[in-house]
Amino acid sequence: MIYSVVSAFALIVNLILNWEFFKEAKLSEKNKGKKEIVSIRYGQFLMAVNGYFVVDILWGILYQYHEVPALFPILYSDTVFYFIFMLMTMLTWVRYIVAYLDRSGRLSKLLIYSVWIMFILGLIYLMINHYHRFIFDFTRNHEYIAESGRYITYILQSIFYFVTSMYMFHIAYKSIGQKKVRYMAVATTSIIMGVFLVLQTLLVIFPLYAIGLMIGICVVHSFGDAGVKRERAVHDNIAATMAEDYEVIYYIFIETGEYLEFAKSQKYMSMNVPTRGKDFFKETMHNLDDYVYEDDKEYARSFYNKETLLEALEGKRSFSFKYRLVIDGEPRYFLFTAMRTGDGQYFIIFIKDIEDELQAEKLNRENQQKTVTFTQIAESLASNYDVIYYVNIEDSSYVSYGVDNVFGQLELSESGDNFFEECYENIPKVIHKQDRDMLLEFINRDNMISALEISKGDTIDYRTLENNKPHYTRMKVRKTSDGTHFIIAIENIDDEVKREKLHQKELNNEKEQARRDELTGIKNKKAYKELEESVQANLDSGMDYLPFGLVVSDANNLKKINDTLGHAAGDEYIKASAKLLCDTYVHSPVFRIGGDEFVVFIRGNDFKARHELLNKLRSQVIENQKSGNGPVLACGMAEYEPERDTLVSQIFERADGEMYKNKKYLKEEVK
Repeated sequence: MIYSVVSAFALIVNLILNWEFFKEAKLSEKNKGKKEIVSIRYGQFLMAVNGYFVVDILWGILYQYHEVPALFPILYSDTVFYFIFMLMTMLTWVRYIVAYLDRSGRLSKLLIYSVWIMFILGLIYLMINHYHRFIFDFTRNHEYIAESGRYITYILQSIFYFVTSMYMFHIAYKSIGQKKVRYMAVATTSIIMGVFLVLQTLLVIFPLYAIGLMIGICVVHSFGDAGVKRERAVHDNIAATMAEDYEVIYYIFIETGEYLEFAKSQKYMSMNVPTRGKDFFKETMHNLDDYVYEDDKEYARSFYNKETLLEALEGKRSFSFKYRLVIDGEPRYFLFTAMRTGDGQYFIIFIKDIEDELQAEKLNRENQQKTVTFTQIAESLASNYDVIYYVNIEDSSYVSYGVDNVFGQLELSESGDNFFEECYENIPKVIHKQDRDMLLEFINRDNMISALEISKGDTIDYRTLENNKPHYTRMKVRKTSDGTHFIIAIENIDDEVKREKLHQKELNNEKEQARRDELTGIKNKKAYKELEESVQANLDSGMDYLPFGLVVSDANNLKKINDTLGHAAGDEYIKASAKLLCDTYVHSPVFRIGGDEFVVFIRGNDFKARHELLNKLRSQVIENQKSGNGPVLACGMAEYEPERDTLVSQIFERADGEMYKNKKYLKEEVK
């Protein structure tokens, strides 16, 4: 009877610890996600264990009365089921492990194929045992006899458990954080079941394998649940911090419409909206008349339908809309953002008062390059960060999460003892050298604390190096509501920055085109005016300006060429004139300021050789005039004289006067 008491106790413990699994037990894995399959397979293992416990309890009771002939057929059948359920515990356990690891490699496939082969062979041997006592037998007095097949079966199962545990320990060694702990717990459970199966082999009439199963289940429950609870606490803390931005959050069961309300602000509570109910959509449609601004009622009604939301969320992470609610007699805009939970069974609707933001947007609209709606802003905010760090402010320890689904689907990536020291160590390796000092100053614990005392968050943009190429990255920092942790989010903004630079380049190209003369390609009158204003500003401020001068030039005979040869020939004459000036004054900008008028701003080496260059230009002009081939330009030059010149226009007037003298000289040469 003691034999049965042990298994009965193990059965009770299993039911108490895993009652939730048994309440929601499912056998089919069809159309289920990876996490659901893991849960289903663990439930199958627990049910196989319960079956083993029940059979073991019956075996202990029946064997106590094995001398009763009428009970022997039942005892024999129970013994067969004993071995069947033992094999089923091994089969379901290995299937659970493979699903839990979510690996499709050769070793995982080998484990599955091997355990199925062992299970099927075990069933075949049990059928053969009815005719040829290979696994177990009974004496004439119905006393149990363990045959060689039993020992072989137990030893093979034990070896299989040990191999499985080594595989799990290998995976755990490569893992970090709570995953490592859970893998270690599962591996330890495999060893425990293997060890107690070996003991069961040696001690036939003791329920040692049942004890091993009970201990193993307790290990998985204790270490697995502890890790899950710690992760949930971190997730809850992050979610609570994020929820501060919202007036209220609704959690709605899609199938029935039942709902709960969370995180209500005082402003929203003044409306006396129910905190829970049986049909969210029906009750919301009823409440619209009481709470929604008159002009927005029809628009608001269009969203509160289960099918409408499901269609709007198809292929999207979130869906947002806004309308006005009446608060204390005044209409205020609220933003409504709907999402589906990872399991697809619930809607989460976030409601935020955006009236103040809209008013601020209205005031600053003239300074914006483009207008975006708050719905688009909400969609953008719902996008993924690359990684989120959860850093303990007191001791700097941290965990990091890769974000697949921001709400409830954070996957643990790594953890460490000192976030800031690791940053100081890694920044020189992965951050662009021009940004390192700036980032080191930002990632300083004391600086972060000081910055977050002034504002809710802080942000910095910097460049990381990937394959020696810079990539723009943004870091955002906030503090949790209880003030115990930093939440540090990393975002890749490389594409955004590149788009902005391209846009700026296009704007600069447009501005440059506006300063170019379309016919000659040299700078135009607008560009000259900008240069003149810049130089004049320096002169007005008393700045010692570098030596410079102006050459004013006028193309002779342009009207005659246009009248006799046509405007096309005139255009070629203007282009030739511009080329002659550019070829002469190689280091100075040339401007076309009128139809046949040019100005050269001579500086640098051209200014030093100004007299030689002017003589060279005039000589070429005289040669062109004599040969009748090439442009004839009248030119005049004047230099900036600090003692007498206060205006750039004064220099221009002197150069213009010299040009007219030269024009007169050229006309006399023709005569």
